[in-house]
Amino acid sequence: MSSTPSEAGPKTDRARDLSLVVCRQERDLPDGVTRDALVRFFHETMKPYQDEPTDVSRALDYAFSGRVEDGGYLVLAVRSGEIQSGLLMLNTQMGGYVPQNLLLFVATRPELRGQGIGKMVCERAIEECQGDVKLHVEYDNPAKHLYERLGFRTKYAEMRLSR
Repeated sequence: MSSTPSEAGPKTDRARDLSLVVCRQERDLPDGVTRDALVRFFHETMKPYQDEPTDVSRALDYAFSGRVEDGGYLVLAVRSGEIQSGLLMLNTQMGGYVPQNLLLFVATRPELRGQGIGKMVCERAIEECQGDVKLHVEYDNPAKHLYERLGFRTKYAEMRLSR
């Protein structure tokens, strides 16, 4: 896949004025979108399920590293230089029991939720990757229903030992 951004026309009338952009490197970000804006967008828009800004930034470092062992891409729905929805997909470099792709962040501005924009961003991200995709979602997150409609199924309960 190329390292230049690719665009696709929106799939719904409600999203008519949105551009979908796939960014594989930081230099592919659309005009008006900065790294700081991305970090802020994911941190603030994913509330109450958000990650800390430093963790969002580290994930962007991984996705945009350009190293063979790392990588991923960002799919953005943009209107007039402003992020409306976004998704960060990371390549795990695995396969089999650990899916090759990790859908790490997905967020849509609260006032735009329920209009099919998040679904459109997810579908585009899934089209862009090869191999299986996994994601982590809280049981009470309303987006869980969207993921199920897209074909995601619960396979394992995640357990963590936090120190």
